[in-house]
Amino acid sequence: MMRRKTLRMVPLLVALAVLVLAGASSQASTPGSRGEIMVFLDGQQLSFDVQPRMTGGRVLVPLRAIFAALGAEVQWDPASRSVSAKKGPTEIRLAVKSRTAYQDGQPVALDAAPTVVAGRTLVPVRFVGQALGAKVEWETASRTVKISTPAPDLPVVGSYENLKRLLQEAEPLATVMYGAANGVARKTEEAGAPQRAAPESAPTADYSRTNVQVEGVDEADIVKTDGRYIYRVTGHRVAVVQAYPVGEMQVVATLKFDQDFTPQELYVDSRYLVVIGTGGREVIPYDPGPQKKIAPEIYPPPPYQQPTVKAVIYDIRDKENIRQLREVALEGNYVSSRKIGPALYLVASQGINYYIMEQENEGVTPSYRDSAAGDEFTRIGYPQIYYFPGFTSPSYLIVAGLNLDRPEEKADISTYLGAGENIYASPDNLYVAVTRHIMVEAQPAPERGLIAPPADTGTAIYKFSLEAGRIIYQGRGEVPGTVLNQFSMDEYQGRFRVATTRGEVWRSDEHTSKNNIYILDKNLKLVGKLEGIAPGERIYSARFMGERAYLVTFQKVDPFFVIDLADPQNPKILGALKIPGYSDYLHPFDKNHIIGFGKETIELAPEGPRGETGETMAFYQGLKMAVFDVSDVEHPVEMFKEVIGDRGTDSELLHNHKALLFDRGRNLLAFPVTVMEIKDKAPVEQGGFPTYGEFTFQGAYVYNLDLEHGFTLKGRITHLDKEDYARAGNAWYDDSDKNVERAVYIGDVLYTLSPSMIKAHRLDTLEEIGSTTLP
Repeated sequence: MMRRKTLRMVPLLVALAVLVLAGASSQASTPGSRGEIMVFLDGQQLSFDVQPRMTGGRVLVPLRAIFAALGAEVQWDPASRSVSAKKGPTEIRLAVKSRTAYQDGQPVALDAAPTVVAGRTLVPVRFVGQALGAKVEWETASRTVKISTPAPDLPVVGSYENLKRLLQEAEPLATVMYGAANGVARKTEEAGAPQRAAPESAPTADYSRTNVQVEGVDEADIVKTDGRYIYRVTGHRVAVVQAYPVGEMQVVATLKFDQDFTPQELYVDSRYLVVIGTGGREVIPYDPGPQKKIAPEIYPPPPYQQPTVKAVIYDIRDKENIRQLREVALEGNYVSSRKIGPALYLVASQGINYYIMEQENEGVTPSYRDSAAGDEFTRIGYPQIYYFPGFTSPSYLIVAGLNLDRPEEKADISTYLGAGENIYASPDNLYVAVTRHIMVEAQPAPERGLIAPPADTGTAIYKFSLEAGRIIYQGRGEVPGTVLNQFSMDEYQGRFRVATTRGEVWRSDEHTSKNNIYILDKNLKLVGKLEGIAPGERIYSARFMGERAYLVTFQKVDPFFVIDLADPQNPKILGALKIPGYSDYLHPFDKNHIIGFGKETIELAPEGPRGETGETMAFYQGLKMAVFDVSDVEHPVEMFKEVIGDRGTDSELLHNHKALLFDRGRNLLAFPVTVMEIKDKAPVEQGGFPTYGEFTFQGAYVYNLDLEHGFTLKGRITHLDKEDYARAGNAWYDDSDKNVERAVYIGDVLYTLSPSMIKAHRLDTLEEIGSTTLP
């Protein structure tokens, strides 16, 4: 009987075992389902003999396994229970139970201290990964750490001799591009989209923010507000004005700077004020010694002024006691900057000083100063300078990143040979566009011998990941043509999109200008393209919005193109609209409506020197605003149009998007404008030239804008008085301290700002309700 019972139980036990194994298999097939933490490096899961664990909100992993995976050399000191790791020029040190680590000799505060578990030392994976140049991400839902190592490094300059060789190789193309090897990258004024983001601390009223291109990526400006105070750059000062409530408006603090520092732009959040400006420092050239002073009349070289760009950080929580916390200065000219949360990124460009280079080999690389690391400028060595292969600009690009919340951490400085003309930043990545000129061999032409076509152009795109004030090189791509400004670039769903113009507008052969859109993947490899748009014209403005792009090109009329990017491999033109005028800046109103700001134009055929009728040309007129309706993408229409003034009317908005105040929820649109008008205006006849207007107004134009009534002029606000207008004559000063430059709102009050004054007006009626002068 017992034997039969045992035999009957065998199938049941087998079935139970199968169920148990199936359950275990099911659990194993969903990693992290039992609470384990998984770690992936470049897509491959890492295995550990002791499981990672969460401590103080930070993931800790076995030190030897993670250091080995990241390619670092490790040394363990049992006496001090500390570990040192080295990878390239980077060296870090951690100690068990200590919440202070050291990176390149500088202390770094840790959120969680290393600990020992089952005989293994566990270290915080985020700090280790970031310190060794990797990007570290945490996915809460799957309890997964994702580590991404950077692309293979760019080549290093390495030595003075190699620098000379690289510059010699670049010289022919640099001459084509610049006419001479000066290599100073200019600061490009670019244009953006307004943000009404939630403030970082509870303000006393709703308020406007700087008009930026990418939500979550702040851009510096001459005016900022936090909902109660207005911060304004004025001369060599920054004024802090209590603006709300308007009855208490007054200057509460003034930050004064020496004459060798000129503040240019600001960032403001609930804790910090960042003042970015330019200046210079005297540099005494290296003395080669008496044995080399062959020509005493030229030795020693005289001291010279080296341009610098500097970020000065203040603690502004107590407005009566604003404290300076830190300074970071870079040699070079200011290119641009971005602020993402507490992370600040500063970009500068320094041209090669060929005179100094001929005399010495020590003073031709940039220097920087970070008060968190010391008071002196530090020269960047040749082994720390990378170069962009095929560069044409004999300049250095210097990028500094710092975390404002960690003032003890020294800035992350990256230096590259070959400056970039434009930058674009998303919340996660920085893209630097570097123009390349490609020499083309001369081609034979009948009866004309060898004809050399113009040097072709291309744009190299360099990608850097951004993480809490750190910059990590990720890779390079290249597209034909050149970009106009930051709005020619965009990142969407991991892909990079760029609009370029290739060729020359004045040519009528195969080298005439053509406009293009290229889509690159996350590794900057080409995914799709649309080429040959509007031959003979060039891009005047571009805007990427989700799965669409909008382009305005111009020669005699303004083609407004709607382009479908939904299929990245097959971008296509959906529709186009040809109208007089052009748009310098495109701004989103909503998903199906775009606002264009530019100039009205007329076509005329001027009379030639012998009285003959010349070729038809387009002449710009007054400032033009238009609302484009793209609801029917195949047939876009100009829904509303408004023209301000006549020929000569201008606005900073046309070359700087930050001059625009727009709030769709309030139907509010305002910007500064200088108006020129023609008295007794008569139609311009063919054969003639259009007349310039005479000065009639400078100040802010304030509109209501909605899709039912279009542009409705609400009023004009000026800071000029009657005497100013009386003595103006036919023109006005571009740099008058009474010129309105910005408009912001706090609550129901509109503030207009000139260098010398702030005026407050009711938003509903524009009635003036207060003013204050600025120092």
